[in-house]
Amino acid sequence: MPGSTPRPSDLNLHHLRSFWIVAREGSITRASEVLGVTPSTLSAQVSALEEALDTPLFRRHGNRLEITRRGLLVQRYAAEIFALSGRLMEVVTGRDDDAGAQRMRLSVGIVDTMPLLSAHTLLGPALALPPDQVRLILRVGTLATLLGGLGSRTLDLVLTDTPVPPTAPVRVETHPLATGPVILFAAPTLARTLADGFPGSLDGAPFLLHTENTALRAGLDRWFTREGIRPFVAAEVEDVALLQLLGQDGRGVFAAPALARERIVRQYGVEELGPAEGVTESFHGVVLSRAHANRAVEAVLWAGRGRSGSG
Repeated sequence: MPGSTPRPSDLNLHHLRSFWIVAREGSITRASEVLGVTPSTLSAQVSALEEALDTPLFRRHGNRLEITRRGLLVQRYAAEIFALSGRLMEVVTGRDDDAGAQRMRLSVGIVDTMPLLSAHTLLGPALALPPDQVRLILRVGTLATLLGGLGSRTLDLVLTDTPVPPTAPVRVETHPLATGPVILFAAPTLARTLADGFPGSLDGAPFLLHTENTALRAGLDRWFTREGIRPFVAAEVEDVALLQLLGQDGRGVFAAPALARERIVRQYGVEELGPAEGVTESFHGVVLSRAHANRAVEAVLWAGRGRSGSG
């Protein structure tokens, strides 16, 4: 009845899951494809949930669905409910560490703007565990997509170089893993021409830059302005590994976190020019709030606490 106080017995978890998928996908049409039901069926389920909760969860703007403030709250709780239900299924089916499974699963999401060599370094403590004890699953994607993976319990940990927004649809805990300077690298021939007078020698030098939607690019742009450096932009590259391969070919100077400096020099055969003073890169490990962390996740977070404490 409209205006009556919703009771726990009014909550249909099937309808709640339908709403959660619609909120995650951003449209009834996409969500219906994910769930394998018709849009009209899905729309009716969401409407039934809105009636049971006595509050609108979406509002329409033209052809777009926009989630309401109450909808965001319901979405957050739904993510936690389905995370716990996934955890329950793992335990009762014997697929969980606590149920005596021989190998623990470590499913990690890596934000697509993050250098993979840095991610590999941060995962070192987990990778040090014997392969017969850990089954490693790695995914790369946007922060929003990976946070959804945490909420659905398909991911145990997300590695990111960007902060988690306060409007994230799931409740998470963010742990600092590393913060350090940014180093400029170049192939040996190019590095020799730029060594004298660094960093002023970089004025007009060819640069391989990250795309403008990254924190590292923003920091470098501010540094260029402070130092009076006008880089010749040889390329803007979204994929970090491709950017470093172009640097290996001598196509320009590139920047990377000091965390992986030795591996970059060794793997790509480039040389360090020096630091971009005042530019830092920070990495974080994100886990679901109140979630049970397995031994591999704890090892990664513990090593991060050590780096942060010593830095």
